[in-house]
Amino acid sequence: MKVRAIIETGKNMDYDIYTDNDSLDFMLLGQGNTIEEAKADFLKCKEEMKAAFAAEGNTFDFDTLDFEYVFDTISFLKYSPFTLTGLSKATGINSKQLSHYVTGYRKPSQKTVQRIQEGVAKFAETMRNAVLV
Repeated sequence: MKVRAIIETGKNMDYDIYTDNDSLDFMLLGQGNTIEEAKADFLKCKEEMKAAFAAEGNTFDFDTLDFEYVFDTISFLKYSPFTLTGLSKATGINSKQLSHYVTGYRKPSQKTVQRIQEGVAKFAETMRNAVLV
């Protein structure tokens, strides 16, 4: 079962991961200072929930869960290997403005989120088709 796992930057600039699927009767949550720590905590939560369900005689098959990790914009900007200058070139958004998003000083509008996503996708497509000699 495909389940979206949303990666967000928390108020303390740490990471939260939570399930976003109406078909589940429960929520899984992970937290950490890095995305890797948050994922490990998230998967630990899954195992703990699996054990709790089994103890109650619930037959839900946790092994069928297939997590699709998706980033909120701030988490993507923080996690991305792009420098702000490089991301600015790819998206056309001023690097100072991008910096405000990374630090949590400002939140990007939906239009800006779309510009970032389109710029990154276009760059990724260019790199995917690049031939190095």
